[in-house]
Amino acid sequence: MKIKKNDQVKILAGKDRGKTGKVLRVISAENKIVVEGVNIVKKHVKPRKEGESGQRIEIPGKADISNVMLVCPKCGKPTRVGYGVTEKNKFRICKQCKAEL
Repeated sequence: MKIKKNDQVKILAGKDRGKTGKVLRVISAENKIVVEGVNIVKKHVKPRKEGESGQRIEIPGKADISNVMLVCPKCGKPTRVGYGVTEKNKFRICKQCKAEL
């Protein structure tokens, strides 16, 4: 996967198009991610204790990974991800400014 947890991403499609946010979770089996403050859904919660009332809470929902693009921390632009390889490791690079991500 080219996008990892704590990366900054920009939403390309859907009701939140144009927003940016931090990746909270990556679900690689489904090719989905959860982005902070994007794709907010309401969840109904039952009361757990006597006297407590039920409520609706807002949580960020899943978004398809194809609808987001990584934002380069150096140049600040949405960019495609490339890979560089050294003898010991493989690392991600920005396709626009060639900086290591």
